[in-house]
Amino acid sequence: MRVRNLSVSYSGKVAVENVNIDIPKNRVLALIGPSGCGKSTFLRSLNRMNDTLEGVGTKGEVVLDGRDIYAPGIDPVLVRRQVGMVFQRSNPF
Repeated sequence: MRVRNLSVSYSGKVAVENVNIDIPKNRVLALIGPSGCGKSTFLRSLNRMNDTLEGVGTKGEVVLDGRDIYAPGIDPVLVRRQVGMVFQRSNPF
């Protein structure tokens, strides 16, 4: 996965700005930082979970298997099936 110039805002207020990172295939990624620094916002942008929230704006590029997951015609549900996450607090289904 490759992230380029990713910015996420909530109702116009920037929460994450210009993130660039390459995440190698079959590797584990851990984000560590203080509360409110944008970790969860960034993670939710990697599998388009922010799409479910009203007023969220996303700019930049998140490329998975050579395709930008934010490109027109990309089904967010299929993206979520490919990008798994483990959260700090478990959410039983």
